[in-house]
Amino acid sequence: MIRQPIVSVLGHIDHGKTTLLDRIRGSAIAAKEAGYITQHIGATEVPIDAVKKVCGELLERMNISLTIPGLLFIDTPGHAAFINLRKRGGSIADIAILVVDANEGFNVQTYESLNILKTYKTPFVVAANKIDLVPGWRPNKNECFSDSFAKQKDDVQQTLDLKIYQIVETLYKNGFNSERYDRVRDFTNQIAVIPVSAKTGEGVQELLSVLSGLAQKFLEKQLKTDVKGTGKGSILEVKKTEGLGITLDVILYDGTIRKGDIIVVGSAEEPIVTNVKALLKPLPLEEIRVGNRFENVDEVYAAAGIKIAAPNLENALSGAPVYVAQEESEIGLLKSQIKAEIEEVQIKTEKKGVIVRADTLGSLEALVKMLEDEKITVRRASFGTLSHADIREVEVVKKENPVYAAIFAFNIKIPDEIKKEAEDFGIKIFAGEVVYTLIEDYRNWIREEAALSKEELFKRVSLPAKIRIKPGYVFRQSKPAICGVEVLVGTIKPRAILINEKGEEIGEVKEVQREGKPISEAKGGEDVALSIQGAIIGRNVNEGDYLFTRVSIRDAQLLKTKLAELMSGEELELLREIEKISKAKA
Repeated sequence: MIRQPIVSVLGHIDHGKTTLLDRIRGSAIAAKEAGYITQHIGATEVPIDAVKKVCGELLERMNISLTIPGLLFIDTPGHAAFINLRKRGGSIADIAILVVDANEGFNVQTYESLNILKTYKTPFVVAANKIDLVPGWRPNKNECFSDSFAKQKDDVQQTLDLKIYQIVETLYKNGFNSERYDRVRDFTNQIAVIPVSAKTGEGVQELLSVLSGLAQKFLEKQLKTDVKGTGKGSILEVKKTEGLGITLDVILYDGTIRKGDIIVVGSAEEPIVTNVKALLKPLPLEEIRVGNRFENVDEVYAAAGIKIAAPNLENALSGAPVYVAQEESEIGLLKSQIKAEIEEVQIKTEKKGVIVRADTLGSLEALVKMLEDEKITVRRASFGTLSHADIREVEVVKKENPVYAAIFAFNIKIPDEIKKEAEDFGIKIFAGEVVYTLIEDYRNWIREEAALSKEELFKRVSLPAKIRIKPGYVFRQSKPAICGVEVLVGTIKPRAILINEKGEEIGEVKEVQREGKPISEAKGGEDVALSIQGAIIGRNVNEGDYLFTRVSIRDAQLLKTKLAELMSGEELELLREIEKISKAKA
């Protein structure tokens, strides 16, 4: 049996992904007498009769004869959902729509989506959206693009053609041959660009026609499935559902899953073995809009989206597999398969490389693949938030190669104490939700670090200094304290943090003055006046006390290695003394 293709929608924020899905859904609902339109968890199923009804005579004009049972649209649009739709070796999405604003062109998440499609070798078409915003465009609601285009003025047609060719040019620069869908000669090596308006419905007929035709013609092998076979799915999301506890939103891409089945579920730890308590799907589209109401079903077969309620799902991992065990004797084998699959994505080596952390199996896999494509060595890749152990590990690697003093943190929250520790050790954390941007930021950082001369770097680091508060030269006791000091060794600058001989913080230097005028620094042997925010002379510091500048761990390492030649022997000795004071306090 041939199942319906799974279609994912990707693109930049505000380029119209959700609006386009809503338009496709709305068109299908309008044609509901031709087929039963169903929304599953995270997916909308559009049967082939509804597709034919929407496309009308266009299918005949384009010489497309459809035999697939329909299309299953993943309606949580975005690359984060796409990379969680995974099975071993790739994505479970059979084909994708890359939505591009025809007027704005490619943006950050468009490039991100394109890279992910390339990584997973997923065929796709481009929906050049918002043609209704082309200057002078006269909308023709729900018409074919070709018919609406023919009604536009020549200059409007030329403007749109120019915008389409800008998209074609960008795709070419990124390794893809493409053309407007009606000018494509060979769909096996050219990406079809279909002008559409999600707002007016123009071009939606062509989009559905081309999408269905391509899926049927080129995906026949992978669409074949044994409906009665073992159920295989991928976790789209793990969430708490009122009255049910922790549930799984799953896209089933092969076989059947039934109420009561034993399932083995991927986890960051040991695979979970449990029984399906309930299979739930929302009521049909017209009703889901008025409330999140579900109906219990006894079985579901591929391809479909479904919510699974079962015990002990707390540690389930988004992007991980869900397999049905037809016999108890299969459980051990399925657990081994899942463990191997998850371990394959995680990395732990002794290589000199960056550390990667991500929130889900899918995002970790995508990030590692893209880093490897960029020839960025990965030392370790795993799930969950950053830890002190990560910082210590990177600190060791950094001593041998500073370009690997970096951590990639994809879509995870970083505790403040970890941020502070990373800053102290001079470790760069690249955090965010867009892989493309993380890699670009890393590349820029490497270039900036390489361009820094020793002299420029020396100006940026915190320098060691030892000072003494001169008795009889206290001009203000606090807020800020102002006093005369003698600089015994090193260099004192504004923003330096002062500590006492016990390592206790006294305050921050706000200004350095000589003869009543601010200066940028003072060196050993000079007498100057300091204003110190946080110091209270007579309480946390006294006349005649010796104070030291606090030097961060990162800066201390740089001063002892890369910048040692710019330091005197006396300053290096002082640096070691400051490190001892700081360690004793810690």
